[in-house]
Amino acid sequence: MNVQQSYNYWAEQYDTNHNKTRDLEAIALRKTLSNIVFDSVLEIGCGTGKNTAWLPEKAKQVTAIDLSEEMLGKAKEKISSAHVEFVQADITIGWTFTNRLYDLVSFSLVLEHIKNLDHIFYEVSKKLKPGGYVYIGELHPFKQYSGTKARFETEHGQHIVTCFNHHISEFTRAAKKYEMMPIDIGEYFDDNDETGIPRILSILLRNNISVP
Repeated sequence: MNVQQSYNYWAEQYDTNHNKTRDLEAIALRKTLSNIVFDSVLEIGCGTGKNTAWLPEKAKQVTAIDLSEEMLGKAKEKISSAHVEFVQADITIGWTFTNRLYDLVSFSLVLEHIKNLDHIFYEVSKKLKPGGYVYIGELHPFKQYSGTKARFETEHGQHIVTCFNHHISEFTRAAKKYEMMPIDIGEYFDDNDETGIPRILSILLRNNISVP
């Protein structure tokens, strides 16, 4: 299965499965963005809506994107808001799915499935307002190095979703190329036990282009 097929298959059980990565990333996003002011959000990787439900509490407009139509279907069942627009799209090709500019572009457990980060940050740079923010929440590279990957059970056994390892410096280097500078990096641990390997990496970037 490719990534889209995998998440289509996973959608039916995604919300009910025990999933530490999913749940801890939701905490990371809320903690990272709680003191950031934004009116418009381009949410990449909305999935079944775990973060989409929270974002309208801060923003007047949310464009929620996902590759999987089945995951989007689950999100639409849970979230009915005039402030949220759901769009099925493939971010590995040109971002023609919106003509807006946004105060915030967020990525939740998405970039591990993307090989070419340069293309992603190039497209972000065209959708971000001057002074806007980018939030990245990912399975921590340390977890990836130890062999952890997105996976779920099927009737045929365990299915592992296609993933690519990205070092922290890959994210920051690709972002800096397009004038997005890191202003915060966070690490989140299972049960807040900082003696173990961190599960979630969060990075907050800001567009270095000044507000007019």
